[in-house]
Amino acid sequence: MSVVIETTLGDLTVDLFTKERPIACLNFLKLCRLKYYNYNLFHTVQQGFIAQTGDPSGAGDGGSSIWGVVEGLQKRFFEAEYLPKIPHSSAGMLSLVSAGKNLVGSQFFFTLGENLSSLDGSHCVIGEVVEGHEVLRKLNDAIVDDGFRPYQDIRITHTVVLEDPFPNPRGLQAPSRSPSPSAERLQNGRIAADEDIDDTDGMTMEELQEMLAEREAKARATILEIVGDLPDADMAPPENVLFVCKLNPVTTDDDLEIIFSRFGVVKGCEVIRDRKTGDSLQYAFVEFEDQKSCEAAYFKMDNVLIDDRRIHVDFSQSVSKVTWRGKGRGIVGDEEKLDFDNLRDNNDRRKPNNTSRGRTDDHRDRKRSENPRSRMSSAERRTAREQRHQEQNKRDDRNSFRRRSASREPKDRRRSRSRNPDNRQARDNLDQRRFNDREQGNRNNRRPSRSRDLTQRRRSRSNDRVERRRSGSRERNERRRSRPKGENERRRSRSRDQIDKRQPQSQDSHNRRRHTSPQDRRRNENGGGPYRKTGKNQGRSPERR
Repeated sequence: MSVVIETTLGDLTVDLFTKERPIACLNFLKLCRLKYYNYNLFHTVQQGFIAQTGDPSGAGDGGSSIWGVVEGLQKRFFEAEYLPKIPHSSAGMLSLVSAGKNLVGSQFFFTLGENLSSLDGSHCVIGEVVEGHEVLRKLNDAIVDDGFRPYQDIRITHTVVLEDPFPNPRGLQAPSRSPSPSAERLQNGRIAADEDIDDTDGMTMEELQEMLAEREAKARATILEIVGDLPDADMAPPENVLFVCKLNPVTTDDDLEIIFSRFGVVKGCEVIRDRKTGDSLQYAFVEFEDQKSCEAAYFKMDNVLIDDRRIHVDFSQSVSKVTWRGKGRGIVGDEEKLDFDNLRDNNDRRKPNNTSRGRTDDHRDRKRSENPRSRMSSAERRTAREQRHQEQNKRDDRNSFRRRSASREPKDRRRSRSRNPDNRQARDNLDQRRFNDREQGNRNNRRPSRSRDLTQRRRSRSNDRVERRRSGSRERNERRRSRPKGENERRRSRSRDQIDKRQPQSQDSHNRRRHTSPQDRRRNENGGGPYRKTGKNQGRSPERR
C-alpha cells in the first residue's frame, strides 16, 4: 500500500508495511485521507538523523490519532505494534513518533542516515521511501538554527492515498477536496517556502563589490585547492608580516631592521637571496611582534627612498613558513611538526580544535623566542647561511667522489684477476673442485632405486649360500682329518669287500640286458646296430628308420 506525500521540496512515495503493522498503518492512511497532514511544518531537521513533522500546530508537541479525531481527545494516543522488529537500517524509513509507553499519535519522521540503532525499540516503523530520495537529500541540507528548526519553511502540501485496504472507522467522513490552510497551521512559520531570499537587499554598492570580490577570491582559492597548488581554500597568510620589494641590491637585513624598528619590535627581517650566488633578489619580508605595528609601517613606508630606490610595501600573502606535504598528508609548520588543523587563521578556528589539538599563540611565541636562531642578527644569519651552503657543497663533492671510486674499484679488481695467469689457474682449479664436490653430493643424495636394492639383496643371498656350503665342506674335511687313521682304513676296506662280493657279469649279458627291446633285437637279427633315439628318428616308423 502506497502513499504520495507532496512537499515544498518535492514528492515522496512511501510503501507501508500493512502486514507487519496493520493498526499503525490504518491510523496513518486514514489521517492522510482526512488531509490531516496538509500544510504541516517540518519543525525538526537534524542533519544525518531525522526530519520530523505531523503536528498541525508546528510546535512539535501536538497531533492526535485518527480515533482521537473521530471520538475525542481521550483517544489521542494508541498502542502500536512493535513485533516483528523492523530496524532503522537505512535512510528513508518512515516511523511514528512514540510519546512514551509504546503510545503513538499523528507525528512521524523520516530517517536521514543509516544504521540508526538508537531509534530501534522506541519508535514504530511503518514504511519506507521508494521514490524521492533526492528530496531527502534536500531535507538533510536544510539550514537550521540551534534548535534544529529550519529558517525557511518546509511543509507538506498534499497527501494522496494510492490504495487503502482498511475500512473506515465509524464516524469518519473524508472531505471532497483539500481544505484551505488555517491560521493555526501557518502561525509558526518563518520564511515562506515560496518567498525569494535576496542576499543583497539593503547593501550599498561598496558592500556589493566587496561581497563579489570575496566570492571571486573564494572561487579562485577553491580552484587552486582542487588542482593541488594550495593546501586549503581557507588558508590565511600572517597579518603581522610586510612584503617589501624594489630594493637596492646593496641593502642588507640590518639596514631594513633598523629602518622598520621605529614602528615597533621587529621579530625578523630577511632579504631573500639567490641560493647559489648569494646575490640579493631585491625583495624582503619584515615580521613585527604585533599587527598594529605592521599596519603603521604599511601606511608610512610605502614609496619611501632607501639606498636611492623607491620601495613598495604591502601585506605579505606568502605562506612559505608552511611546508605542504601533499593533499591529505598534512603540513609542516614552524615547529617542524605535522599538523592537519593549522591551515586557517586562528580567529576562524573552532574552540574544540583549539583546546584539544592546537596550541596557544603565547606558547608558540615562547617556543620561537627560545629558538637560538631567532636571537641572531641579520649578518650572523647570513654568515651561518653561507657556511651551511659551503658545507653542503663539500658533502656533495665527497659523496660524488666516493661514488666514482666505489664504481671504479670493482672494475680494477676484475681486470687484475683476468690478466694474472696464476689467478686464472687457481680459479679454474677452484671451479673444478666445486663441480666435483657438487657431483659427489648429488650422487650421495640420490634416492636408491628399488631394482638396485633387489639386485643387491639377491647377491647377498647367493654369497651367503656359497659361504654356508664352503663352511659345511670345511667342517666335513676337518671331521675326517680329526678321525683316527685306523677307523678310516676300516671304512675303506669295508667298501672294497662289498665291491668284491658282487658277482662278475660278462659283456654279453651286459649287452643283452642293455638291448632287450623288440626293435633292438630285430635290428640285431638283421645285422644292424642298436637303435638310438635321436632327434632325427623321432616321428618315423621303424621301417623308415
